[in-house]
Amino acid sequence: MNLSKLTQILEKEPAYRLKQVKETVFVNLIEDWEQAKFLPKELRQKLVIECPLEIKGEIFSSKSRASLKSLITLEDGLKVEAVLMKHPERNTICVSSQVGCPLGCAFCATGKMGFKRNLTADEIVEQVVFFLRFLSLNSPTSPKYLRIVFMGMGEPFLNYDNVLSAIRILNDPDGLKIGARKISISTVGITEGIEKLANEGLEVNLAISLHAPENPLRTQIIPTNQKYPIEKILNAVNYYIGKTNRKVMFEYLMIQGINDSEEHAHKLAKLMKHKLYMVNLIAYNLEQSEKLVTRTPKMSESYNETGDFKPSSVETIKTFGGILEKEGINCTQRFKFGDDINAACGQLAGKA
Repeated sequence: MNLSKLTQILEKEPAYRLKQVKETVFVNLIEDWEQAKFLPKELRQKLVIECPLEIKGEIFSSKSRASLKSLITLEDGLKVEAVLMKHPERNTICVSSQVGCPLGCAFCATGKMGFKRNLTADEIVEQVVFFLRFLSLNSPTSPKYLRIVFMGMGEPFLNYDNVLSAIRILNDPDGLKIGARKISISTVGITEGIEKLANEGLEVNLAISLHAPENPLRTQIIPTNQKYPIEKILNAVNYYIGKTNRKVMFEYLMIQGINDSEEHAHKLAKLMKHKLYMVNLIAYNLEQSEKLVTRTPKMSESYNETGDFKPSSVETIKTFGGILEKEGINCTQRFKFGDDINAACGQLAGKA
């Protein structure tokens, strides 16, 4: 898809035409301009050539069919993944912002493939359109309540301009009409991006991939913590809250023997003493586990024979969450979702 050309192609058309075309693409979800019979034939032919609607993608389903992963082939042959998570009351589409990622987080499969390039705004939006087309054909009674999360491949704030452009397209009242409050951006803690978002005037949700309550450990899991330590991130988050008065979610992967002790829970509770902070505990996924950058004796128990991470047990996660709640921290707990198709947190890697 190359939707950025629409305005240019239609600039000499009547003023209502652009709104009409956006509706047929984003609401009616047409896949071929020949379906837009209300448009003059010559214009349809021009759009077919200059603004094709085809999205080359495959879908892989989890055993429970509660989550679906798409593998989309871009114009240059690179591939990007997105995930549809189906809940009784809503659908959530997890989109990617980059092909690969330059950050090299120890727990993340995307980092293994390295960084290829940023996605354009159109390439981000087409991940959403791809799944909306699928839902319109396969789930006619599926819930209309849709959420978009930028938690796929890549770091959204390292592709800030294209991500924000994509959000404005998703939020466009003449297009997909997805409310800003139903869109979430997850960042490893790129403070410049957090501060810029604070001044955008958009009511999107912000999530921070924290995963450790102290800098030495976080640096081993997330190397970019050397540039963006926890204190710097919290300062940026507080600036964001001061500007927006919106809650911020802190994501915390639970990895056995690494960051899941009661001591870690108490340290995290001290960091999270803010009425607009929320913590989301996420069970780590074993399928695409990665080695730590540096291994210390205290971490040895968290490894199997191949040196991979192990997920925390359900009991450990509940105990950890209980400590946070006892300390007055707003905390939620999420266990497995989509791990059998490598669609869970940290597993997107541009391949089936």
